[in-house]
Amino acid sequence: MNDDELRRLTAAAALCQMSNAAFLAFAADKAARDLTRTAAEIATEREVIDELFAARRHLGRIHGLFNQVAKALNSGADAPQLGAAAEAVRRAASRMEDAADALLAHRDGGAPE
Repeated sequence: MNDDELRRLTAAAALCQMSNAAFLAFAADKAARDLTRTAAEIATEREVIDELFAARRHLGRIHGLFNQVAKALNSGADAPQLGAAAEAVRRAASRMEDAADALLAHRDGGAPE
């Protein structure tokens, strides 16, 4: 548990007039009683993390493409696909940003903006 998670736990426990341990026990029992919802919460976060890793792989491939384009341009070659490559980078960066925002919003208990 990181510091932010501990602060949220402590604040929630205090609001419920419970100790951290009692609040955790209650929350764990509640999660165990509604496994469909609990599984959905876990799956959602896992899907977002999977998307982040996919976007990172995509950006790595595009990085290689841009290195090839730069080498070709430095050799005096024409790069007719440069616009398409730049657009692919923009899309991949956007996907990664959206996935990171969704993961952070989910972990903070809110919806992505």
